[in-house]
Amino acid sequence: MPITAIEADLTTLAVDVIVNAANETLLGGGGVDGAIHRAAGPRLLAACRALPEVRPSVRCPTGEARLTPGFDLPARWVIHTVGPVWHGGTHGEPALLAACYRHAMEIAAAQQLRRMAFPAISCGVFGYPAELAAGVAVASLRAALTAHGDLDVTLCCYSAPMQRIVAAALRAGNAAI
Repeated sequence: MPITAIEADLTTLAVDVIVNAANETLLGGGGVDGAIHRAAGPRLLAACRALPEVRPSVRCPTGEARLTPGFDLPARWVIHTVGPVWHGGTHGEPALLAACYRHAMEIAAAQQLRRMAFPAISCGVFGYPAELAAGVAVASLRAALTAHGDLDVTLCCYSAPMQRIVAAALRAGNAAI
């Protein structure tokens, strides 16, 4: 199925699962993470707290993903993933960002969640340059769709400029990861 890019509020989408650009604690934060926690209600925080820590204060290491119910969201489920903080691109950021998309797609496919929406992972406070992140997102999603082709993927952008960047990446085809 094709990947689409829209400008919208991720928390309002009536899809099977939305992806949260979270931090390693999974206890909420700013940006899309905070918006999802506010929209989902307090049960989301309780569900995240119930996830086991893999090391102190880390429930989801960078590049991995975890699943919780969506509670008060229109989406039934939330896949939380932790994108990399941008350090100039020399600390494995592209591979970690690609892993976020890949792991989220694997969870969705395993749970038979067909309609999913992603935010621009790592493009906010984590500082990943939007054009580079969009290229990694598109390449990663296209690669994952070869294994999970029955998924309907939306890249939900928080602004018109971000939506234009993602649309350009979709038109350009696969970028190098």
